[in-house]
Amino acid sequence: MTRLHDLYALQGQSPWLDNLKRSWILSGELADWVSQGVRGITSNPSIFQKAMSGTDAYDDQLKDLVANGCDAENAYWSLVVRDISDALEILRPVHEASGGHDGQVSVEVDPSLAWDTTGTVAAARALHERIPKPNLLVKIPATPEGIPAIREMVAEGKSVNVTLIFSLDRYAEVIEAYLSGLESCDGDLSRVSSVASFFISRTDTEVDRHLSAIGTPDAAALRGRTAVAQGQVAYSMFTSAFSGPRWESLTARGARVQRPLWASTSTKDPSLRDTLYVDELIGPDTINTLPDITLKAFEDHGTVARTVDADIEGALSTLKAVRDLGVDLDAVAHVLEQQGVAAFIASFDDLIRSLAEKADTF
Repeated sequence: MTRLHDLYALQGQSPWLDNLKRSWILSGELADWVSQGVRGITSNPSIFQKAMSGTDAYDDQLKDLVANGCDAENAYWSLVVRDISDALEILRPVHEASGGHDGQVSVEVDPSLAWDTTGTVAAARALHERIPKPNLLVKIPATPEGIPAIREMVAEGKSVNVTLIFSLDRYAEVIEAYLSGLESCDGDLSRVSSVASFFISRTDTEVDRHLSAIGTPDAAALRGRTAVAQGQVAYSMFTSAFSGPRWESLTARGARVQRPLWASTSTKDPSLRDTLYVDELIGPDTINTLPDITLKAFEDHGTVARTVDADIEGALSTLKAVRDLGVDLDAVAHVLEQQGVAAFIASFDDLIRSLAEKADTF
């Protein structure tokens, strides 16, 4: 048994891997991660950019696609669909053994659609049709335009990973989109899965930049504390939303909770311990998706203990203290949302260019 196994068995939190590349699929390394306790996988355009650039693992398939007249962007999606499909198969035993609770693999819609509701719905629907697996989660960003797309997909009985959540107010909108989508769904609700991906470390990076500019001892004392506090308050919102008469009427139809997923959980500040964003956000019905370096760190010296709801009043006090110093958390969330979308678009565009350049060499 590993610490990753203990995380799920003792505390009800599912460790997922925030990385995917073909070399791991072919070598068996991905299957080895699953045997060590990984219960799901997340991907995004930046992950695929790193996976496909500077390697020949994708060349044979790319050559075949180019020979058949496929352009770079369509080739990208074919490469992604193969990796996701293979990963879904590796995670299938986890999905089946858990009764659909875990074993999911996430793939993101074209990031340039983040501000386009209609385009996002069409792209998400197309991915579900192209990869008709019960353990697929299609990632939709929690932008204002993404919220109605999330509701529509859930109403159609499709499983969704809501990504790029940076604020408690937007998280409330995400929860409502999921609940109202379930209420509008005519299908089997037990077949619908969803996670809400709350980004953690990026929040501290941006908030701490403001605290450093303030420069007071009080501000310095709050560095590295906002992201965990926000995640802990988000968990209290989750437990409240998924209880009571409204939720009970949905569970009677087989509905599953939309689990909070802690994303961006590698520490960016070297003064913070490397497992901070795992150790402080452990609790039932949650997911932590970790890059492999953080998974290794947690397995080596992480702490398996319920912490996510240990001190909600303290978390609320931390957020109040940050606001009282003049840090506008709504503005922080807006900046991070814009940056997150822009980063994924840049990764996507760079990868399409590199695939086109490589295709010209064949």
